[in-house]
Amino acid sequence: MIIGIIGSGAMGAGIAQVVATAGHTVRLLDQNAQALQRAGSAMQASLTRLAEKGKLTTEAAAATFARLHLTQDVTTFGDCELVLEAIVEDLAVKQQLFREVEMLVSDTCILASNTSSLSIASIAAACRKPERFIGIHFFNPAPIMQLVEVIPAVQTRAGLAEEVRDLVQSWGKLPVLTRDTPGFIVNRVARPFYGEAIRILEEGIADLATIDWAMTELGGFRMGPFALMDFIGHDVNYRVTESVFASFFYDPRFKPSFTQKRLFEAGYYGRKSGRGFYSYAADAVPPEPNRDETLGRAVLHRILAMLINEAVDALALNVASREDLELAMTKGVNYPKGLLAWADEIGPENVLKTLDDLYAEYHEDRYRASPLLRRMVRQNQLFLQHEPAAAPR
Repeated sequence: MIIGIIGSGAMGAGIAQVVATAGHTVRLLDQNAQALQRAGSAMQASLTRLAEKGKLTTEAAAATFARLHLTQDVTTFGDCELVLEAIVEDLAVKQQLFREVEMLVSDTCILASNTSSLSIASIAAACRKPERFIGIHFFNPAPIMQLVEVIPAVQTRAGLAEEVRDLVQSWGKLPVLTRDTPGFIVNRVARPFYGEAIRILEEGIADLATIDWAMTELGGFRMGPFALMDFIGHDVNYRVTESVFASFFYDPRFKPSFTQKRLFEAGYYGRKSGRGFYSYAADAVPPEPNRDETLGRAVLHRILAMLINEAVDALALNVASREDLELAMTKGVNYPKGLLAWADEIGPENVLKTLDDLYAEYHEDRYRASPLLRRMVRQNQLFLQHEPAAAPR
């Protein structure tokens, strides 16, 4: 299978490495010759490291690199069977790209976007044959992260999502199917990890070091929310939050914070700029957390209740199956447990009480509990042991 990848940034180059390693011929396109050359050098270096670590033979690494073809000429995509873009998150730019690509490829070629937050239906609408369009969303770095979200649009032909899921699985990845809703699974469900942590900080309930400590040491998360936002970069994380908020018709559950917006506006993007919530200067002294376990568990339970509520609501609205929701959050953002399993462990009634207590205190719609959570509590059911009862008519 010949696969075309458009965009040679970190994501595009990473996807190219994944599919070339799986045995496909890859055409990696970028109009910027220097960026293209950097991508080729980065991939070669990555394959060399894998060979040195014994994860690939020297011969396999060389064969993989030989399957990569760097190009600035989109007309070389004529024989591609799948074309996937990984360019700037701009709807108009992506639409124009696929108008041009569709004129060059065969009618059977699958067209796909790696967008993390834009509507797949909107991109597909620019195509003459939107039924062959689909979302294939990798996570960065693509060669390492296992999860891939597969997102059919309303126009996507029946069966294509399953074909793409099987193809992605043959690449050694873990694909999940998700509806074309804002943020798909991961970027939707994970929003409270950042937003509620910032809210707790803004209210002075706990400082950022204490919140990060609570989530890692008491919750088992690999990184705390502030360290993770700094790692991702506020130029990326804030924009995704803003995009999801707008796409959900300004639902207050996804409301961005002025605290992060000001960091974004100042250019304090995090690790990449040397300053974010934390300072990354050579002489910076990391702040010490308050290791009060009572405070830490209050922080953990508040953020966790919001995360669980979002996962439950995604389940209620058929965004994805239980299995795919759990897989997405454990493999996509490395949560220590699936959120539905965590709800069962804590007790859905305790999650609901936390949310209702927050709503009673703030009277803000961001703390409204999912109707499915209320129904499960009322019927004394667990999320992974029993099918939810049908909604009352």
